[in-house]
Order: sequence, then structure tokens, then C-alpha cells
Amino acid sequence: MDQLTEKIRELASTLLKDGKVDMVIGFADGTLPMTSRPFLATESDKAAQLVWNSFCSLNLTNYITGRKEKIALFAKGCDSRNVVNHIVENKISRDQLHIIGVPCQGMVDKKAILKAVGGEITGLCEEGDKLTVSSSHGDVELNKNDYLRDNCATCTHRNPVIYDELAAPLVEEQTVEEPFADVAAIEKMEPVDKARYFDNLIKDCIRCYACRNACPLCYCPTCFVDESGPQWVGKGQNPTDIQTFHFLRAFHCAGRCTDCGACEAACPMDIHVRAFTRKLNKDALELFGWEAGLDTEKRPPLDTFNPDDPDEFIR
Repeated sequence: MDQLTEKIRELASTLLKDGKVDMVIGFADGTLPMTSRPFLATESDKAAQLVWNSFCSLNLTNYITGRKEKIALFAKGCDSRNVVNHIVENKISRDQLHIIGVPCQGMVDKKAILKAVGGEITGLCEEGDKLTVSSSHGDVELNKNDYLRDNCATCTHRNPVIYDELAAPLVEEQTVEEPFADVAAIEKMEPVDKARYFDNLIKDCIRCYACRNACPLCYCPTCFVDESGPQWVGKGQNPTDIQTFHFLRAFHCAGRCTDCGACEAACPMDIHVRAFTRKLNKDALELFGWEAGLDTEKRPPLDTFNPDDPDEFIR
């Protein structure tokens, strides 16, 4: 990762020094071990603060929405697919972007590391697939691949789908035999069991909207939960209102979600938020042969009309 970090700093510094971009959006070290933070550099000397490691999981596409500057953006596979969404939905122009692709081997789940190690994490060293975690209980060596985020474990687009240059060589894409095994298990449930599953899933929701705020697709000027005329959703902890928020937000992402995992990573209550959108991703693939964010020339299936689209559901 040190070599990749040096390459990222070099690319960013050159772009800013040559005046090819107004800003570079990437990551800098966080204040705690196993954390990173979004970082915006507008001067070449600031590029020295950029880093890249297995905890740079936040989707940086959130920070380009509606901007007017010329921007350089470091993008993993899932980031790049959301950039495509932004271009298709006219949230930014392709000409404004200089996309630096960062092929990804998967991001690490910090919560899983904390659970496995125990105690306060005081430091971490990453070398290839090996993680050396220092805590109040001593040092522990872990295999990175055993602690990948769930969405990374099933990702089949680790390489950026759109880029102007690469920060590292492309990686081999992984093949997942049953990418939607989790969804299939829910589909097999009886209706009463499905209802119980989703009731239990969101019983701890505190309506903080972290999932919405972290999602690179949630950029409506006024979210439906904040509308007051008419009011679609109540502001309290009524179970029906909580369900309405989660299901409607998921449907707003139908055919657009790239399963980047930003929603789930942001949830302070550890709710498996992706259970809502994963089903819709599966349906989009099976019904329309569609995966979001792969082509800047095509619009999502629910945003266009095709006379050959399946219509059995309205008969």
C-alpha cells in the first residue's frame, strides 16, 4: 500500500501543479487506527497528505454532486460505477472529471477486526494480505481476506469501469458462484417469516438517516422523509414510518444501486441495510440483464421504456 500511496500522491501533485484540475478528492489518514477521511487538495503540496489503504472504503462520489470545478477523483470499482450514475443522471459532466482508477482487492470491515481482536486498537500495519493489529492485548496477525466487508466479498467489478488513468495495474475480477445467495434465502421464506425478518432487521433503527446521507445516490433537493406538504412519513419511531422510510429509500435506488456498502458501513446500529437493495439488484439483473453504473450511454431500466420489458406483473 505504501507504493500505491506514493503513486497517488505523485499523480495528484502533477495534476494540480500543471493546472489540469482545480482540486483532487481522495483520502487522508483518520485520527484513529483503521480510519481514513475524505480529503480535498487544491494545492500541489497538499497532495502529500493523500493515502490509500484497505480502510479507504467511503464512496467519494458523494463529494462531486453538482460541483462546477474540474475535479480529479480517485475511484475504486464501486466508486467509478457511481460516477457513471452521476454522469447519466446529469449531476456532473464527464468533461469535468479526471478519474484516476484504483483497482481494488476489497476493503476491510473495521467492526469485524474489532470483534476479532478485542481491546482498544492502538495501531495497524498492512503488508499485502497480512494485517498486523496492535491492541491493548498485544499484536495479532490476521489475513485481510478473512475480514473483507460483505459487499466486497461478492463484488465482481473490482476494477474501475471508467477512468482516465490508473494508479495501479488492473486486478483479476473474482467470480462468485452464487452472488445473491442471501437474497435467495429470504425469497424462500413464507410471507409471515419475511415480515418477521424485516421487522427484526430494523427494530433498532433510530432514524438518524446515516444510511441515506452516506448513499451517493441520495441527492434529492428535499428527501421524501422531510416533505411536509404532503407529509409522506411521520417523524417518530412508529414501526410503520420506519418501514416506509427503508422500503421507499430502497425503491428509489432500484436499478441504480451499485452495492457499494456505504449505507451499511454508516449505520451506527449495525443494521444490514443492504438487505433492502440487494433484492432489487437481483431483480434488475434477472428481469432486465441490468447492473448499475457500467455504461454512461444507458439509463437505468426504471428510467426508460422498452416495449419488450417484462409485463406479467400488470396482467
